[in-house]
Amino acid sequence: MIHLFIINPAAGSRDRTADYTEKIEEICEARGITYRIEVSKAPGDCARIARKAAESGEEYRIYACGGDGTLNEVASGAAGFDNVAVTVYSGGSGNDFVKLFDKPEAFFDLEKLLDCQETVFDLIRCNDDYSLNICSVGLDARIGTDVSNYKRLPLLHGFKAYVASTVVNVIKGISEHYVVKVGDETIDARQTMICICNGRFYGGGFNPVPEADPADGMLDVLLVKHVSRLQVPVVIGKYKNGRYKELPKLIRHLKTDSLQILCDKPTVINLDGELRRAETVNVRIADEKLRFFYPRGLTYQ
Repeated sequence: MIHLFIINPAAGSRDRTADYTEKIEEICEARGITYRIEVSKAPGDCARIARKAAESGEEYRIYACGGDGTLNEVASGAAGFDNVAVTVYSGGSGNDFVKLFDKPEAFFDLEKLLDCQETVFDLIRCNDDYSLNICSVGLDARIGTDVSNYKRLPLLHGFKAYVASTVVNVIKGISEHYVVKVGDETIDARQTMICICNGRFYGGGFNPVPEADPADGMLDVLLVKHVSRLQVPVVIGKYKNGRYKELPKLIRHLKTDSLQILCDKPTVINLDGELRRAETVNVRIADEKLRFFYPRGLTYQ
């Protein structure tokens, strides 16, 4: 078993490469573990490193050292390989995916991550990319992908960066026209946002579908209809806390294994905080699965 630590210097509010390296070397040397540290140099590098390890055929445990975007890249690189298991050694701005576990703070502790157990999670396939946690289109996607513009500003870490991005993007515009195809149904309307959940948390604390299960083979989709600027605070408040059922005239919940979103122009897609653009967005449960390991004794419900 080789333990591969992939460090993303761009994750979080500062470069934590030195901190990660010191802790990894200290603990792994003490345990006599076979390990390797690699530092990404550009967007997409984490996925490339993970894929190269997976294609070697050797048994790997890969630690995404960063946040949700880093985990997204590593998971994308390892998707579908039975010889590789993935986790996140938390250090990003949101660290949202692991909040589905009862003690997410354990993912900051390497000693606990080394004493692990394993499960298998679904992945979202969005056009040619993967998402482990959340895929979204519309206002929500613009907010989520713009967070990186604010997360390293003073006093705007974590959820505050998300709030800043929300304010700016609400000013830019609320809704757009989309054609959403789910099964035999076509929904042709203006939507504020479309959120597709495999996991539960994102945006530094948003939990739109508390019952979402990343291992049930299904996607939980929320369609948020056009709302006015005056309605935005109420709708986002309910949406953030998983209370979408209280607004049935504005928020619709669908459970499906696939959908298609047709946009009038190339539009922003949020994949675990990573930015993509497309006019046609094909989303489904991926054929590939992901082996995911986590500190022993933790549970998710």
